[in-house]
Amino acid sequence: MRKVFIIGIGAGNPDYITVQAINALKEICKRYIKNKSYRTIEVPDPERDRTASSYESGVKAWHEQRATIYERLIGQELGEEERGAFLVWGDPSLYDSTLRIIDRIIARGTVAFEYEVVPGISSIQALAARHKITLNRIGRSIHITTGRRILQRLPADSGDVVVMLDAECSFKNINDPEIDIYWGAYIGTEDEILVSGNLKGRMHDIERIRSEAKGKKGWIMDTYLLRKTASH
Repeated sequence: MRKVFIIGIGAGNPDYITVQAINALKEICKRYIKNKSYRTIEVPDPERDRTASSYESGVKAWHEQRATIYERLIGQELGEEERGAFLVWGDPSLYDSTLRIIDRIIARGTVAFEYEVVPGISSIQALAARHKITLNRIGRSIHITTGRRILQRLPADSGDVVVMLDAECSFKNINDPEIDIYWGAYIGTEDEILVSGNLKGRMHDIERIRSEAKGKKGWIMDTYLLRKTASH
């Protein structure tokens, strides 16, 4: 039977790729390639309709488009006994749609395949490592959310909030003077940028640095931790 690997390839540094991921792929990139008997297939990714009536409906329609493409790739590009892989930035379990799309394809029942999930080092783990901090404090929990959510409000029950997918610098709307920020962009790459300090004092610096970096490279991937300094 066909087999598909969903492989987390880490946050950007080639050294973040795990041995399990290397073994699953056999040869994942040039630094590991010895046997070149493999194929890579590129397809355009459909864009999400940002004018949809709601965020949820827009995402569902986008996932349906992706499921149709992935289903075709698995059914037409993989032979009955072949192996294939979808490479996922960071970890497949964290703010990524690939596993949901695979579930959609299986529910359709039009193509038979097995699949295996290989975890990866997420941008959150890499952020903590690069800032030399722990994500949680003793006896406390952490909250992982998105910029869209903190634009509405910060979680009231957590002093440590990890924020992903924040294209609008939503932290600018937080007025609490007792919050620190640990921010990172292009984590683990040669273009890595790290900024930390009091949120009120650094928010405009981060917004400027982010804008300049995105303008220079044409894209940016960043994440950050907000930590209430008065909490213990």
